[in-house]
Order: sequence, then C-alpha cells, then structure tokens
Amino acid sequence: MQDLSAIKYNDKGLVPAVAQDESTGRVLMVAYMNREALEKTLSTGKAHYYSRSRKSLWLKGETSGNFQHVRSVWYDCDGDTILLQVDPAGPACHTGETTCFYRRLDGDTASQPKISRKDVIPELFKVLKGRKTASPDKSYVASLYAKGRGKILEKVAEESAELIEAASEKGRNEVLYEFCDLLFHSMVLLANEGIEMNEALDELARRFGLSGIEEKESRGEK
Repeated sequence: MQDLSAIKYNDKGLVPAVAQDESTGRVLMVAYMNREALEKTLSTGKAHYYSRSRKSLWLKGETSGNFQHVRSVWYDCDGDTILLQVDPAGPACHTGETTCFYRRLDGDTASQPKISRKDVIPELFKVLKGRKTASPDKSYVASLYAKGRGKILEKVAEESAELIEAASEKGRNEVLYEFCDLLFHSMVLLANEGIEMNEALDELARRFGLSGIEEKESRGEK
C-alpha cells in the first residue's frame, strides 16, 4: 500500500476528489473520499468515494455500470485535494450527462458547440471504436470495417490524393475539408489495427521538442 501520510483530511476525515477524463482532460465530477475510499481506489483501480448524505462508502458505477477506471492518482501542493485521472465507462452524472459540469452561469449553453476542441478527437475515436459492433448496413464506418483493411487503406489513399489536389489547385476551405476527411479515415485505420488514440498522442508527445533529424535518429533511421 502506498504511503498516504501526505494526504490531509478535514475534521470529518474527508478530502475532496476531482475526477478527470484522462483522454479529454474534461472534469467529470467532484466528490469526497475518506482514507478507506482512497485505499480501495488504489487497490482496485476503480474510483470509490464517501457519501456524506448516506455516511457510507460507495463504488462509482456499482448500480449504473458507469465505473471510473483509475489511470493515475495525484494530490495538490497542500495535500488536501485528490485528482483522479480516469477512463470512464459511461456518464459521470446521474442525469445522464457526460460530466456533472454541463451548465454555464456566464453564457447561453444552447449557443455553445456540442463538443469542445480538446474533446473532439478522443470522443470521435471512442465512436469509431464503437462502430465495430454496428451493422454495416446502418453505419458507414462499420461498412469499412466489414470490407477489411484493404478498403480502409484505399480510402486513406483516396483522401490523401484529394488533400494534395486541394492544396495544389483549390482554396483553403477545400484544404481544410480534405484534411478532416483524411484525419477521419486515418483514425478509422488506427481503430481497425487496434491502436489506441492515446498511443498516437503519446508518440507525438515523445517527438515534441525534437528536430526531425533527432527524431529519426532516435528510431535508428538513416
């Protein structure tokens, strides 16, 4: 068991715990933990909290199935707040919303995009993976999976050629659209090959700050 002596609980033996989606960085919910909840979270890999109203321990997702699989646990500089980075199995909020923080005080929520820029890639990838079990008759992406790798590669090649043509002969809007088409089909390819988007993001992070020459040398390429 990890040394938990750095954690400072309040006079009721509780510490606030913030759950954050590891993939998107989105804050999902805030709850409380006592020492037992924290220990169970660390030992099981699933988020456990303490209910102040019921005065009892609870496992997130025990009744709904919306477990929060814990990827890492952090604490702040004062040791009085916990941050859980999780892979959520479903909505965090009892209302069915992805996050408990779905209402704004400083603006019209109806005018906001349905999804933020930082969330769109990981959320889209989740959808693409989910299409593996969809009917090919009802889903374009499922039809690509059904036709196999060759068809997916054909689409990637087609979209690559269209992006090159747009950049050579057309305007910026066409370049933007064709880039998005290529990115979309490249993500389908990743999902088909069983490669997680986080693996691609980790690889980009590894390369960050390296020159192209240094990056190739790190892979042993000439």
